[in-house]
Amino acid sequence: MSLNDTHYPDDAGQSPHTALLGSEFVSWDADTQTATMRFTVKREMTTWRGGVQGGLVAGYLDDVMGYAYVAATDGEMAPLNLDISMSLIRLIPDGATVIGKGRVVKGGRRVVFLEGELYAEDGTLYARSTSTALPTPRPTPSSTGMG
Repeated sequence: MSLNDTHYPDDAGQSPHTALLGSEFVSWDADTQTATMRFTVKREMTTWRGGVQGGLVAGYLDDVMGYAYVAATDGEMAPLNLDISMSLIRLIPDGATVIGKGRVVKGGRRVVFLEGELYAEDGTLYARSTSTALPTPRPTPSSTGMG
């Protein structure tokens, strides 16, 4: 998939967080409501242990879960998180390529339930998460004054 994919927001490449995380949209599966993304771990994301700092792991998970909901609504809506719960299963090393899978469990009119996982390229599980969010119109750089 490319930036021209219908489920990838046209302005996603301009998002500051997308650049920070090294996010790359890979695919959208409408049947399972699952988005797949790829992240390249930058040294700036790591601690002295050599792995991604926990709060920044949440950023990867938030990104992939969010894109799942954006894709599920054809780019019309975006989740506004009320909570994110995550389990850090393994250290994500500096320089790793991380495969993120995010899915919409239930997308209601008032509440959205999301899940996400981060994997190594060999399928080793790094982290998993769930999120409860509010459905909101998807912001754009021009609508927020950031564009």
